[in-house]
Formats: sequence, structure tokens, C-alpha cells
Amino acid sequence: MKKHIAIYVSNKDDKKSLIKNILSGNLIESLNGLNGALFSEITINKFIEEEKRHGRFDIATKNKHSLMKSSEGERKKALLKHLIASKPEYLVADNVFGNLDVQSQEEIALTLEELSKSIPVIQISNRKKDVLPFISKVYRFEGKQIIPFENFDNPTPKLKHYFIQDLPKPLEQVSVESPSLVKFQNVSVSYLEKPIIKNICWEIKTGEFWHLIGPNGSGKSTILSLISGDNPKAFNQDIYLFGIKKGSGESVWDIKKKIGYFTSEMLQGFKRSDTIERMIISGFYDSVGLYKYPNEGQILKAHEWLKLLNMFDIKNQNFQTLSQGHKRLVLIVRAMVKHPPLLILDEPTNGLDDLDTIIFSELINKISKESHTAILYVSHRHEIGLAPDYIYELIPNDKGSIGRVLK
Repeated sequence: MKKHIAIYVSNKDDKKSLIKNILSGNLIESLNGLNGALFSEITINKFIEEEKRHGRFDIATKNKHSLMKSSEGERKKALLKHLIASKPEYLVADNVFGNLDVQSQEEIALTLEELSKSIPVIQISNRKKDVLPFISKVYRFEGKQIIPFENFDNPTPKLKHYFIQDLPKPLEQVSVESPSLVKFQNVSVSYLEKPIIKNICWEIKTGEFWHLIGPNGSGKSTILSLISGDNPKAFNQDIYLFGIKKGSGESVWDIKKKIGYFTSEMLQGFKRSDTIERMIISGFYDSVGLYKYPNEGQILKAHEWLKLLNMFDIKNQNFQTLSQGHKRLVLIVRAMVKHPPLLILDEPTNGLDDLDTIIFSELINKISKESHTAILYVSHRHEIGLAPDYIYELIPNDKGSIGRVLK
């Protein structure tokens, strides 16, 4: 076996078991008896839990902040620096580029390449294009062992028309005051005198498909919080949401009823043992779990969505038994079941493998073409096959990020 290897996994593989077997020395004989370190979101989450539990932090970012209060890029850079300082004898690098902007990806890749000159690097990746350039051999996980991936360079097979059924029609149309769903006019936000965004002018109209891009820390999360109603700094700003000026008396819940929301982090929040059917029906109530008895129309509408997903025959199966990719499809449908005027997808492909990304892109394109729902897709990745109408780019500036429309 070569010194540096990549293990290519799919969303159906038990990645946690794979990592455990690598670190125990049971899977790769040459690592047996060596002290390894895990560079992964799994490790970051463990440190964040320690921060919450003890009220202090053991890893500080470049700006002396805790992991919990930092961006994904800052977290990963700080963790990698911390792990290198511990002088491991090998490093397991999992989902290296997840949620990172282009610059952060380059920095992390260079750091890992430099580290590879002194210790073995074992990369775990579910995206072919993410395999690090210094990796000499790619394996795949099969059963409880890894075997050489002989045809790794072959393109991922494309599925044609995975979603054959028409997109279900809304049970009842959510009313909005205007075809202008989101309108920012010279919106600026600062935190503790630090400018985040400056003079943002942007409008999202009914049925449009937007891709919001910008480096880590450029203000994407701030903009999402202004739209979703969670940010008090939206008051006294020239912001119109669904035709109503912010601060005109609407409640946060009035706004949220008109928005479907999905982020890859939501997968950590759904731990209940609900069926796939109940998960989708709960979207009618915007609840985590189903606490009301649905009416016949809601049940039938959920069945239409299940047929679209090719999951009707397994509708009574536990949601937790699904792969990460199929869980994501269910949660996106849960967000869409009411046909909200606006669907927000925040880093939705983080952690998805190549095949599930193709399926995800087909579903989002279908929603865009066959509904009146506007889509706001927030991601550093430009996924092949995904077809947004417009791109809104945030450009960092000392006075706060400015925005521009790319077509």
C-alpha cells in the first residue's frame, strides 16, 4: 500500500465505522500501533460540545474566537493547526473541503500537502474531484475492508429522469402581497462596530432561482437571517419581505410560514424515530415531529410527494434508516410540501456523494421549473447540472461586503 491513500465512500457506507477501524489500526496494517489524529467535522463537533459543557475552549481560531463562534473555514484551519501541533504519526482527513470557500480550500490543501511530506495522510472523500493531488492510490470501502478502486477516473454514471412523476400541486396556495419576495435597498449591517455587509441592493421575485456565493465570513449567514426574520438588525432597514416592509407589524412566524428552509446541519437536529411519511406531513405544521392528526388532503398530498421520491412503498420505514442522501431528499420535500413562496437551501450538498448530488440537482431543477417557488441556493460549490437563473456574489470589503449580480 502506498504512503498516502484516499478511500472513496458513498452515502450508503458506514463512515463512522470506517473511521473507527482506521484509527484502531484494524483496517490498515501499516498504521497499527501508530498514534493517529482525525481531521473531521466529527472532531470539531466534539470540541464544540466540550465548549458548551465547560464554558471554555481548548482550540482558538486565528482571531482568538471559540470554534462555536467561528465560521467553517476558521474552524477547520484552527483544528488542523491544533492537530499538527499534537504531532500525530498519521492523519485521517475526512470531508476536507465541506462548507469551505475557494481560498480556504486552497489553504487547507497546501497545509495537508506539506504535512504529507512527514506523515501518512489517509483521505476519506465522497466526491471524486475532492481527492487531494498528492494522493497516490484510491480505495473503496466494501463490507469491512478497503479494496483498490480500479475505475476511479471513470465519470459517475448519470441517472436520467430519476423523478418521473409531475411535481405535486399545492394543497392550498400560500398568499403573498407582491411578486417581489425579498427586496433589500442599501442594507448595511455591523456587529460590535465591525461592518459585515454594506449597501446591499438585491431583489428576489416569484419563481426565480438564485445562487448566493461569497467567501466564508462575507455575510451570507447575515443575509439569510435578515430574510428569515431571525435578525433584529433587520428593523430600521429598507427591507421588504413578501411585499411588506420589515417592522410593519408582521411577526417572525408570519415570515417563516412563507419560507421553506433546508440546511445540511438540520440532519443533526432530527433524531426522532418518525416514519418517512410522518416526516413529510410534519412540513404542513413546520414542526419537528407530528403532534396533530393530519387531514385526508394532507395525507394524500404527502403520498404524491412520496411517489415522486420513489419512496411510497417504504413510507412506513423509519426516517433514520435512510442514507444521508435520501434523508436530504425527504427534508427538502418536507420544506416544499406547502409550496412556500421561497425555498432556502443552505449548503445542501455538503457531505453528499457524487451520485446523490446528481439526484439532488435533478430535484431542485424540477422544483424550479414546475412550481412558482423561488429558490435561494447558498453554497461555495457550483454543482454541475444545477441550473440557477442568477448568481448574487458578496465581495468582502473593509467597509463591509458589497454585492453584485452575475448572470
